[in-house]
Amino acid sequence: MNKRELVAHVADQAQITKKQAAQAVEAVLAGIHKTIWTGDKVSLVGFGTFSVKERAARKGIVPGTGKRVDFPAKKVPHFKPGKGLKENVI
Repeated sequence: MNKRELVAHVADQAQITKKQAAQAVEAVLAGIHKTIWTGDKVSLVGFGTFSVKERAARKGIVPGTGKRVDFPAKKVPHFKPGKGLKENVI
């Protein structure tokens, strides 16, 4: 499912226009983005938790050349599925 399909699904389920559904989806995504950007977590009970994790610096090898490269530490977005979501995925 892509964003357009998600908007259509929300519009159908909530019985609202696609424009209203698109605004709702954008608002949810912007809220999640803003919250994890500040370092906080977004917990949706039964669905999961969005957060930011620290990835440690590491060494790697470029496959094409075999050249060794140092990758710096960085922050990455992280999603941990909740119990309800895990139980419904087979």
